[in-house]
Amino acid sequence: MIKLDKLSTTDLAVWVEQAKIQSVQGKVCDRIPQLSVANPAWFAVHICCVSGKTYTSGNTDCVFPLMSVIKVFSFLYLLENRGTDTVLQWVGVEPSDTAFNSLDQLIKDNGHPRNPMINSGAITLADKLPGKTASDRTSHLYQWLNQLTGSQLFLDEVMLASVRASRSPVNQAITNYLAEKNRLENPEIALDTYERICYVSARVEDLALLGKTLASGNNLQHHRIVNAVMLMCGLYQDSAKFALKIGLPMKSGISGGMLAIVPNTGAIACYSPALDIVGNSVGAIAFMQALAQKLELSIF
Repeated sequence: MIKLDKLSTTDLAVWVEQAKIQSVQGKVCDRIPQLSVANPAWFAVHICCVSGKTYTSGNTDCVFPLMSVIKVFSFLYLLENRGTDTVLQWVGVEPSDTAFNSLDQLIKDNGHPRNPMINSGAITLADKLPGKTASDRTSHLYQWLNQLTGSQLFLDEVMLASVRASRSPVNQAITNYLAEKNRLENPEIALDTYERICYVSARVEDLALLGKTLASGNNLQHHRIVNAVMLMCGLYQDSAKFALKIGLPMKSGISGGMLAIVPNTGAIACYSPALDIVGNSVGAIAFMQALAQKLELSIF
């Protein structure tokens, strides 16, 4: 078995090119205007090892909103600040077998979000973040992450304006139902915060630095919980399939960002904006699968 920090740059280049070929099967998200302008041919990867070794390839200057990848870190933030027992009263840790923005699933579960990696769970946790306003809550979260990891996250105001111009009626309906079931203290601020944190933006290097924290802190209870939920829920209804094929905690976002954690070893961050029908990056999945199988990175 080749260790992640002994990766051949030749192999890396081959797997990147193979992933870029696979990505033509996907489609850039067109639901949000500012996301739709991304070039489907873009591909970037940054690998950040606990040992200090790094690898990088592709369009690494691309800046993209983390979208659903931020759900991992709002979950971690609240675990750290409010404790496991409290947070797990707000959201479950069960996989979802429906789309990430399913209202039907939430109704079926009587308003208790199935997990923090889907929209209902993330909106619920956005309601619990510290701060009086959505702007305060968002800045507290990304500044905490920047201090913790050395990343350079920021709120992309242009992207945020784009989503505000075409606000999701589904997310509004989810928020309304959560409020009806007394899951939210302030529904308006919760949805505003959720939209804002999704547009916290970065490059792949920043995303890998975030992941490195989860990789190197594997012995900590909160990090173990987050990694476990990522493995079970991070790729939506395809999570179980890729737990078998790849075997790593992973989280995707509809901008094309994807993060994988190799416990005690490092983190792999990809950006490739063409998505499959579930909402996962086709190129990122292809790259992660090749890397994990060739280096035998699966945790199983």
